[in-house]
Amino acid sequence: MSASIPASSSSTFLPLPPARGIPVTFTASLKSWWAAGEKQGAASEERLLRRLPFFVPEKMAAAPDDSPVIARGERVELAAPRHFLNTLSIKSTNPSPNAPPPAVVLHGYGAGLGFFFRNFPALAQWAGHRGTDVFGVDWLGMGRSARVPFTIKSKRDDIPGRVYEAESFFVDSLEEWRIKMGLEKMTLIGHSLGAYFSVVYALRHPTRVHKLILLSPAGVPHDPNNLTMPSRELTDTGDSESSTGDFAVTASAAEVKRIREEQKAMKEKESRSRRLLTYLWEEGWSPFQVVRSTLFWGPMLVGKVWNMYSSRRFSGLTEDETRDIHDYILNITLAKGSGEYCISHILAPYAHARMPLVDRVSALKIPITFVYGEHDWMDPQGGLQSLENLRKAGNYDSKMYNIPYAGHHVYLDNPKAVNELLIAELDEAEKQQHLFASSQSS
Repeated sequence: MSASIPASSSSTFLPLPPARGIPVTFTASLKSWWAAGEKQGAASEERLLRRLPFFVPEKMAAAPDDSPVIARGERVELAAPRHFLNTLSIKSTNPSPNAPPPAVVLHGYGAGLGFFFRNFPALAQWAGHRGTDVFGVDWLGMGRSARVPFTIKSKRDDIPGRVYEAESFFVDSLEEWRIKMGLEKMTLIGHSLGAYFSVVYALRHPTRVHKLILLSPAGVPHDPNNLTMPSRELTDTGDSESSTGDFAVTASAAEVKRIREEQKAMKEKESRSRRLLTYLWEEGWSPFQVVRSTLFWGPMLVGKVWNMYSSRRFSGLTEDETRDIHDYILNITLAKGSGEYCISHILAPYAHARMPLVDRVSALKIPITFVYGEHDWMDPQGGLQSLENLRKAGNYDSKMYNIPYAGHHVYLDNPKAVNELLIAELDEAEKQQHLFASSQSS
């Protein structure tokens, strides 16, 4: 690899106040609620991003001279008033004329680009070596992007209309963002609902997507047996002790069967509380709306849920990382409701799509990589069926992997394996680009 990324220079930045501790008393909760807002949200995101040695805060003009990439946060304004997408731009300091298309990382439901703080360093190394760029983007109405009104005009029984309107809210703004950024083509790396929207974007703008990398994608299968269990998002455990080992493995029918058997067993012993969580999901309930409605009790409620959630799911985080990402999630949660209300229009009961991607994906002629955790609550059968449909349509450039010691949040559960897979897939996309260019010129 060419120039390596230098050690962090965050000590030279203007100091940020430390994140508040996870509130366990009413007084602490009230103080957190009172402090929450856009300024605190920006600080919570910056605390995570300052872990990246190549990140330069907004108010700093200077940048390391020896870094192959520079990262900055920015608001990319869209045409409509007060519409913007929060963006992390990781740009090569030595762009190559033959650079592969930039990679764009897209988060899932109710999350934000800060969730990928353990993946951006590896992606930045790739960008610096290849002379290209990487972007992290918050979907409109989520993360720290503009929280604009989300409305659907189609009638309740007009499923195609509701789905199209809900999808348009997100993919139209992404297309406008692409134009503003001057990007010809992109490789989209999407997680969960972000993966779903990435496929929809590619279907609407096929000439603008070079490759899709779908991390535990939502909305793929028909799921007639209801094995997908959204309640496991809060109740599953991660395997943090082994989260730095092993590589992604090519998915086999036998491994998919094993995962589905695990899902079936979990479904059969689903507790009453899990059934309640699933029911609320089915009804289009927004957990963020409930937290906001509790007002100054909200931060303590988030803290209680987070203590349960992080101790199970993200127990591999350090104490500082846990405190910082909790503060980040708190500020995202307390922000004005917007894009979160899409969920009941796009996903039917048990979190499978009203218009499943398995029936739509075969129209794409680009490489697609499906990635699932070995303990995922997303049903991987949809990925296998999608591969079959793609191959029947003549697309043989798609594949599927399983990530060991990982659940739904594969990128945080086992960042080492996911990062290595991402770089391998991005390098393969570059080779495919060169082959295509050669065939066009011959």
